[in-house]
Amino acid sequence: MKKLLKSIVLSALVVGLSFSVKAQDKNIVELAVGTESLSTLVTAVKAAGLVETLSGNGPFTVFAPTNAAFEALPAGTLESLLKPENKDQLVAVLTYHVIGAKVMSTDLKEGQKAKTVQGEEVTISLKGGASVSGAKVAKADIEASNGVVHVIDAVILPPSMK
Repeated sequence: MKKLLKSIVLSALVVGLSFSVKAQDKNIVELAVGTESLSTLVTAVKAAGLVETLSGNGPFTVFAPTNAAFEALPAGTLESLLKPENKDQLVAVLTYHVIGAKVMSTDLKEGQKAKTVQGEEVTISLKGGASVSGAKVAKADIEASNGVVHVIDAVILPPSMK
């Protein structure tokens, strides 16, 4: 009986460990591709030519706008950004959503400023729930092999583009 119990516990432990390892085996792009609510972000990342970068070693923190966040942009904005001639603007918007370090929600402090890969800063607020430059964090701390993703409810624009 003890031997059977040990086997069951060991099997459960192995299965549990394999699930947690598999969840973190995906890089940020692979996580986004596997998340239906981030399909517009994936389209934008591909159009901007950032797939290879965001699949790289990192570490990165990505504030990932949902499909609804992109839909809430003024009419024609997304379509315009996705045009090849506007690739530089699209890259600027997307890299404003990326920090070149792994930042978990527990690392965030009220009023904290963080420099983005784009070069400008985002501002963190913890009042009434976490937000990044006004975009509320809908789901935090989705870990990837090369960083972490925080899903947000709005597309944030760099101050230089407002």
